[in-house]
This record gives sequence, structure tokens and C-alpha cells, in this order.
Amino acid sequence: MKKPLIGLLIVVVIVVILGGMYISIRNSTVQKHEAVKESWSEVDVQITRRADLIPNLVATVKGYAQHEQTVFDNVARANAALLNAHTPQDRMAANNQMDGALGHLLALVENYPQLKANENFLELQDQLEGTENRIAVARRRYNLALRDYNAYIAMVPNNLVAGWSGFSRDNAYFESTPAEQAVPTVNFGAPTPSPQPATPAPKH
Repeated sequence: MKKPLIGLLIVVVIVVILGGMYISIRNSTVQKHEAVKESWSEVDVQITRRADLIPNLVATVKGYAQHEQTVFDNVARANAALLNAHTPQDRMAANNQMDGALGHLLALVENYPQLKANENFLELQDQLEGTENRIAVARRRYNLALRDYNAYIAMVPNNLVAGWSGFSRDNAYFESTPAEQAVPTVNFGAPTPSPQPATPAPKH
């Protein structure tokens, strides 16, 4: 009787240990997965905030450059795609599209000195630059949280617990684009030398 009892106790101890490990690993996996979702929600908030700024920015630019309709249409389409995207992957793709369209819009402004001095435009530009910086910070935090989660569930025996619990690797990293990297560096408040000064009209 003693040997079966000892064997049973050993089995119980093993089950308790393994059960404790499973619960601990699963809880850690859940926490890390929630950290990824929380980090993404901050990215999403900042992307939406930027999308809300775009119509006012476009309206201000239109007051000085009404004939640049192609640029305005591209920005409008990119902004609509951004607001209609819901999954992280779709939001990232739409945000990258917006980076390109917005880059063309801001480059266009260089041709209109009066617009660059407009107080409303300068305020919008400051808000946009601040939002771009917050997006960059939130993106880094999101990518770090995602990398931590992926690394954790890739380790043994975490990968087994993650698989049993329905957790899988997520490769939806949010990488910056060249266009996005350029947007925050634009400073319309500083004077920019023109390559060729305008020739004054002759006086009569």
C-alpha cells in the first residue's frame, strides 16, 4: 500500500508543479499580450488625432493654393482610408499612405510664403508636429511590447502553453516610413532661402 501511495503522491506533486507552471506562464502571456494591445491603443489614439487635424490643414492650404487639387484629393483619399481602417495592419498601411500624401502637401507649402506666415497654419503645423512626435514615441513603445511578447512565447516551455492557450506570434510591427520621418522635421516658422530671388518689376 505504501508504494502505490508514494507513487500517487509523486504524481500529485508533479501535477501541482506543472499546473502552477502552466498558470504562471499563461498569466504572464496574457499580461504581455494585454500590454501589446494597450500600447497599440495609444498609437491608434495619436493616429486618429492626426487624421482629425488634416481637414483643417488642407482647408487652410486651399485658401492660398486652390489650383493644387490633385494634392488635396490625394490627402482626402488617404485620410478617408485612415479613418475607415480598423485592424492594426490596415491602420498601419493607411497611415503610411497618409505619410506620402501629407509629405507632398507640406512640400507644396514651400511655394507660398504668405501661407507659411499664416498664424492658423503655423498653429496647425505645431499641432501636427507634436502629434507626429507622439506617434513616434507610441510606436516605439508598441514595437517594444510586441517584441517582448513574441520573445516570451517563443521560449520553451512558454511556446507550449501559448499554443495550448491560443496565443500565437504577432508580426504586426509598426515601422516608420521615410516620408513619416521627414514630416516632423519641417519647420515652417523658420525662414527658408529661395534658390533664386524674384526679380523686382521695373518701375514706370
